[in-house]
Amino acid sequence: MIKTIAFLKRRADMSRARFIHHYESVHAPLILSIAPQVCEYRRNFIVDEGAISAPGLPALDFDVVTELWYPDRAAYEAALACFTEPGNAARIAADEELLFDRSRTRFYVVEEYRSSRA
Repeated sequence: MIKTIAFLKRRADMSRARFIHHYESVHAPLILSIAPQVCEYRRNFIVDEGAISAPGLPALDFDVVTELWYPDRAAYEAALACFTEPGNAARIAADEELLFDRSRTRFYVVEEYRSSRA
């Protein structure tokens, strides 16, 4: 299994509620329609209330942590090819312009380790 995470910031002129609504009703379905290789897609919207941060830290520069899973490296690479195909890339970029402060986007392949109680 391959996992990617993205740290994404909403546009400054967009409310949290509008951001979540657009992401859930427009952007997520768009991504899934372009890359059928994605086997799981989660959006983790930051909730400020109850957050624990060390004193003096700067404000977060993201509003959502997005997780995408692919069955294997080949599926991940196929999804990237789908995302970067010029027509698809233009569709994604056009929607991202409505949603994100793209200058703050960070996207990583990660190794996931889990602990659980049996």
